Amino acid sequence: MTRNPPEFWTDLDVLVRSTQVVIDRPAGSAHPKDARHVYPLDYGYLDGTRSSDGAGVDVWIGSLGTRDVVAIVCTIDLVKNELEMKLLLGCSSADIVAVQNFFRDLRMGCEVVKRQR
Repeated sequence: MTRNPPEFWTDLDVLVRSTQVVIDRPAGSAHPKDARHVYPLDYGYLDGTRSSDGAGVDVWIGSLGTRDVVAIVCTIDLVKNELEMKLLLGCSSADIVAVQNFFRDLRMGCEVVKRQR
């Protein structure tokens, strides 16, 4: 496995620091299309950014109380035929597992890439 160049993570840090995080789905809120699925953490996006779906870059805010980029989660949604990358900010190991379980419960593929420090 090759390591990501440090510039990738530094660029993500700059992106997060230079934009406002908007939380549109607080922890404990139901998924808009299926109320059986509840967001385990705050979920939102970086205002003024654009992801592959045309909306803002998605973020999960973890329990560590920081906005540090600790990992990314790459998802595949076969219903929408869509691939996306979401940022995990201030997420503990338990938070990361909760995010993975959320996507798996939605029957979406996901892979986490943790930042190596």
